[in-house]
Amino acid sequence: MKGDVVMVEEHHKKAAKEIVRKILADIKQKETRYTLTVAGESGSGKSEMGKAIQDELADYEIKAVVLGQDDYFVLPPYDNDARRREDPEWLGPHIEIKIDLLEGNLKDALAGADKINKPLIDYNRNTIETETITLEGVQVVIAEGTYTSLLKHVDTRVFIDSSRLDTLAYREKRNRGNEVGDDFIEQVLTMEHKIIAGHKNLADFVITREHEVNMVE
Repeated sequence: MKGDVVMVEEHHKKAAKEIVRKILADIKQKETRYTLTVAGESGSGKSEMGKAIQDELADYEIKAVVLGQDDYFVLPPYDNDARRREDPEWLGPHIEIKIDLLEGNLKDALAGADKINKPLIDYNRNTIETETITLEGVQVVIAEGTYTSLLKHVDTRVFIDSSRLDTLAYREKRNRGNEVGDDFIEQVLTMEHKIIAGHKNLADFVITREHEVNMVE
């Protein structure tokens, strides 16, 4: 998403290194592209972890692309916020997000497409554009976002186990849309927490609030 702030820190790099080390052989052995998701609550570091994994793969000369769920919202950010405030039912993966389109982009990548067309949200301009991503030479597709654990065509799922309270400091630093301190936003984050509470059980790797990586057997 244009205008978003991605701040990759040392703990993201460390976790990415551990995850990549454990899936590297599977990536190399797979005949089609490898798919990976990074999910978690708002401010948990999903975008940062996706970028860190992409960078770590590059060290092994494995090209990866990152698809951000935030680009797949039905409405641009300010319009979506307004819709949430007027319609309490306007929340969740199958209502405000084009999860099927994201799934379709993953399927196209797995089918060997040399490019995909996807939405691109410009946060500051509050618009939705279309961009074409070239997949030539890409071996890994990473989808990051709150609800990406629900995607079906996935080889490895990563879940960042941090609540909205754990992520407060990061959300203050990011300061996207002055969301911190807004009682309504806090209510939305509480509802999101309930929606994805069970998604940790779908994960192959869980990153704890202390930034440790636990592999789920």
